[in-house]
Amino acid sequence: MTHPIAAPWHPVAPSAGLRPGVNIVAGFAEGQELALWRSADGAAQAWENRCPHRSVRFTLGQVVENRLACAYHGWQYAAGNGQCVGIPAHPAMPAPRNVCARVFGAVDAAGMVWVNLAHEGPMTASAPQALADAVPAGWHFCRTLTLRAGAQQVREALARHGFAAGAAPGAWRGTLGDTPTVALLLDAQPQLAFIHLWTETAPGSEAMKTLHAAARTLRGDIEPTET
Repeated sequence: MTHPIAAPWHPVAPSAGLRPGVNIVAGFAEGQELALWRSADGAAQAWENRCPHRSVRFTLGQVVENRLACAYHGWQYAAGNGQCVGIPAHPAMPAPRNVCARVFGAVDAAGMVWVNLAHEGPMTASAPQALADAVPAGWHFCRTLTLRAGAQQVREALARHGFAAGAAPGAWRGTLGDTPTVALLLDAQPQLAFIHLWTETAPGSEAMKTLHAAARTLRGDIEPTET
């Protein structure tokens, strides 16, 4: 079906995995390598995983209050716009105004961090309602499946298992192990996809254990058989 959101949003990572002012998580969307983190105020950040100074991955660095610091020379970049704001080796020197990290649109919705590669710069609006409705309120995160397969191959497998595409991009609704489930599909790279599984079943329950087993069966149906 055609999704009502013009620019594609990608369900990159569960929101709970990003802690304000603490960790940096690696991610991908349509081949773009990302560094995901939260500023001190809790706002989700999705940056190209490359320091514009010497191209070192930001995921090797650290979060310093509302700034992301590169691991190589420690250059620091401001949350929101990615502007270079500090060079520790030259504290008295003004930061170069032409050095800026590449920042993509990022929002929290339905327990996920969604990234929009078509939107560069800080987000000034809340998440589209379709993203907020991707997972029913009160549902629980189950697990993420890492799949050595293209996104279209995964869509076809989900359809075979009785899932139907929803209004949010990448959101599929169906059942696994007789349990109502939402599968959020991430097109990470040409032959790499992720499925984030959400369910109404409580963690630790027998139904959740059955769902995990059904997820393994789903992965076996999608990934190519090695010979």
